Amino acid sequence: MNQGRRMRQIAIIGCGTIGASWAAYFLSRGLTVLAHDPDPAARVAFRERVAADMTALGAEPLTPRLCDTAAGAVAEADLVVENAPESIDLKRSLLRELQAAAPAWTIVASSTSSLKHSDIVGEVADPGRVVIAHPFNPPHLVPLVELYGPDASVVARLADFYRAIGKQPVIMRREMVGHIANRLSSALWREALYLLQEGVASVEDIDRAVTAGPGLRWAIQGPFLTYHLGGGQGGIRHYLDHLGPSQQYRWASLGEPTMSDALKTRVVEGVEKATRGEALDVLFARRDARLVALQRTLGEAANEEMTP
Repeated sequence: MNQGRRMRQIAIIGCGTIGASWAAYFLSRGLTVLAHDPDPAARVAFRERVAADMTALGAEPLTPRLCDTAAGAVAEADLVVENAPESIDLKRSLLRELQAAAPAWTIVASSTSSLKHSDIVGEVADPGRVVIAHPFNPPHLVPLVELYGPDASVVARLADFYRAIGKQPVIMRREMVGHIANRLSSALWREALYLLQEGVASVEDIDRAVTAGPGLRWAIQGPFLTYHLGGGQGGIRHYLDHLGPSQQYRWASLGEPTMSDALKTRVVEGVEKATRGEALDVLFARRDARLVALQRTLGEAANEEMTP
């Protein structure tokens, strides 16, 4: 592998929502993007999606080059970003095909949201050049990328690349189903469903309990720092010594919801009531605008902290 080669050409394999979002972000950073999807309908919609995502970024829409074959897209790629559905068999065969067609220096990054590295690399010649690189949706607006791979030098090279283009990669020390962020999100989602199932509160109020409370803090500090400050002047040590038992008391009461038809109906009815009939496109646009505004505010605050 040519460790000194800069990543300039990106191949997007899979032109759905995640692929388009990645393409928009890479294009906005001045990188060359080639793309392929076996579905002609996905290829038709791809350019429109990329343009919309680049507009959300405040960037001038650019047109990625669409390739007729996956081999053509990856032939000169420095990085291949695979966005296929969450199927172990599909990813195994696709990753083998992509690595075989790409140059020796190419890193193949899988956007899998839950599958482990060991699940999907069984058929590739060089597993070390395949890295889990899970973005948080939507990738063009949310900076997180979760990385895992068996070759530390390859993972470090990919992490450096992502940092250089404005992403915030985290490196997993061992593989885990669902990685980090999705496991944390799943824990919260499970308890939200349990609260709804038990009739504790409505969908709208459960969501508001997050967005008007801990969600505000989570945008600027994670769970460990949150509880460090929760310990007052004694910090995390004081919190663990004096308030740790109260956490265990709450843990013991956390529930396990049953995904029954009745609960599904309650979720759907609650979401429809909370959204008041607004179209999904309106909800997506509002989310994206607020994500941009939040990122801008956090970036300005960080710059002020660094200014002497």
